[in-house]
Amino acid sequence: MRKRTFAGIVEGANDKRVITNILAGYFNNPDIKPTWLQPRDSIPNTKEPPAGWTRVIKYCQSRQFKQAFQENEYVIIHIDTDISSEPKLNIPHYDENGELLTPEQLIAKVVNKFRELIGEDFYNQYADKIIFAIAVHSIECWLLPLCIPDKKEEIDDCLNILKRGLPNFKPKDHRYYQRISMEYANQNSLLKLYPENPSLKIFIEELAKRNIEIPEES
Repeated sequence: MRKRTFAGIVEGANDKRVITNILAGYFNNPDIKPTWLQPRDSIPNTKEPPAGWTRVIKYCQSRQFKQAFQENEYVIIHIDTDISSEPKLNIPHYDENGELLTPEQLIAKVVNKFRELIGEDFYNQYADKIIFAIAVHSIECWLLPLCIPDKKEEIDDCLNILKRGLPNFKPKDHRYYQRISMEYANQNSLLKLYPENPSLKIFIEELAKRNIEIPEES
């Protein structure tokens, strides 16, 4: 049986929609549909599956995470760094001299922490198959180049920037996130805009490093 190309472990439903549109645009393929491992897609007329950043960490330490590589070529791990100083990660936004970490430095620290949480041996075996989508400091910041161009490089308070800048912004509606991030599914738009936000740029660069080829039936 041929493996599926992408599986994903993310904080919540909004993140799924944004990342799916980004993948569709990057690969110029609207049919890309990642297999969501955590949280799984909700079944109609049932409760929403458990979500949140602690669930991301828990899943990455589970047996299911290790088994995921048997059925999927790549596993995308998303987390927002607004919570990185929480005890489970314990990664402050400042260095030992009180200097604010750059997005690149913060992401590197988060990746190293996940390497530890996953286990060094297993991580090293599958490092090229693990793609981090680490948003500094939230995935809403990835929407700024698209939705609020004059704030495109912001990494702080991005949710409130969107609330102030977009009429009728709906922060808890994943269908709304699907709609406002849809332009990223256009390859020309994505390639033009992704360099303008530092952590989105790093995610795209991580995709590019793998030289991934998408089968006709993804």
